[in-house]
Amino acid sequence: MKKFRSKWFRVAVEGATTDGRRIERDWIDQMAASYDRSKYGARVWLEHIRGTLPDSPFRAYGDILAVKAEDIELDGKKVRALFAQIEPTDDLVSMVNKLKQKIFTSIEIREKFADTGKAYLMGLGVTDTPASLGTEMLAFSAQHPDASPLKSRKQSPDNLFTVAEETELVFEEYEEKPSLGAQLFSKVQDLLKRKDAKDDGEFSAIGQAVEAIAEHGRDLAEQLNAYQQTHTELHSHVQQLSADLTALKTTLGNTHDHTQTQRPPVTGSGNQALAEF
Repeated sequence: MKKFRSKWFRVAVEGATTDGRRIERDWIDQMAASYDRSKYGARVWLEHIRGTLPDSPFRAYGDILAVKAEDIELDGKKVRALFAQIEPTDDLVSMVNKLKQKIFTSIEIREKFADTGKAYLMGLGVTDTPASLGTEMLAFSAQHPDASPLKSRKQSPDNLFTVAEETELVFEEYEEKPSLGAQLFSKVQDLLKRKDAKDDGEFSAIGQAVEAIAEHGRDLAEQLNAYQQTHTELHSHVQQLSADLTALKTTLGNTHDHTQTQRPPVTGSGNQALAEF
């Protein structure tokens, strides 16, 4: 199955938001460290608006796969930035690549997520509104903190939006190939479907058995893939431990033990040895 995913792109930097607050450097590091799709998968939304119907123009336009934090140079200063990688829907790919629409992005942040007390990435908004309007909103919010134009779009009143900055969204196509077991299972199902109706009774028992074998083979292949990944990681750890042990043995072998006394010097000279009585 062919899909698209984006290259890494910057979605936020420490600094101003649209409601007068500031993104702290620690928040960016916390979002990068804590983001987990299985815990809460953040999605891509048009103008930060979450529609309720699947055919709404404000439906979700993709998923955030991963985020990371890096230092960048901005206006001659070193600042912390958050980067994201997304899996877009076909509509978002067409919107950005063909129509050149919604080329600015901003993120939605929950300052204290669930019971962690740490910042979490709640969503990504795509928009045609550049940071200049974000600057206007900052001035507006400074005078009217409870009347931000974006207030109604937030999942929670405590959430905040970053100012929208132009983003270079580049989507790469890749093919998600099924495992060997899944391929076998699919082939068996296709063979069974091609049997004539008159063969149904005759091949029913055989078909069930073959399906069971195919399912077992699929499970084994998936388990093998997981084992191979674990084995590779363990092999890497063992190699590192072996190298560390060799280095430690070398260091210890060259280190003088001051708790051991030296052998007294040998007395005598030439071919004579002196003995004590």
